[in-house]
Amino acid sequence: MEKITGEAELKKLLLGNKNFVNGTPSMANMCLNTLKKFAFHQEPYAAVLSCSDSRVVPEIIFDCGIGELFVIRVAGITAGPNVIESIEYAVKKLKVPLLILLGHDDCGVMKYAKEHYPAIEGDFQSILKCVYPVLDKKEDIKCHNYFAKEHTKWVENVLIERSKIIQNAVQNKELLIAKCHFDHSTGLVNII
Repeated sequence: MEKITGEAELKKLLLGNKNFVNGTPSMANMCLNTLKKFAFHQEPYAAVLSCSDSRVVPEIIFDCGIGELFVIRVAGITAGPNVIESIEYAVKKLKVPLLILLGHDDCGVMKYAKEHYPAIEGDFQSILKCVYPVLDKKEDIKCHNYFAKEHTKWVENVLIERSKIIQNAVQNKELLIAKCHFDHSTGLVNII
């Protein structure tokens, strides 16, 4: 049996994104029969760390159905301990060959962080602590969408630094991490 690679899975997901953009989704694997097939196990071929934003739905954006993606959604794709462990589970237990870090345009977390930087008091402290390091390095960031892209790059570094499981999988070429950005105006997912 041929080994599934992260590169092949990324290509498949980007083709699915074209289906979404063109209005020609496959509608595959979106029924009870598919759910029954995976009733007692799962075999996703990719993990996606995505923002909780209601406009960013990986299964729809990539034209996927039940059982295809292991999706972790959190405001601003912030990488706290539970998020990291969820990704580690996908890598170690489910053996996904691909992790997509999916930032997006018009991210409310990025706007909020820019408006409140450098204060960390009041609401959303743990979220701010996860995104401020990007601003600490590049305080002159003006555009929220540019900030979101820089944050996505930073998240990759955090995952590799804080997780031996992820670090080893990347070093052993068992995991490809794709840093992506979703453009609301076009519907396209672009690789950063």
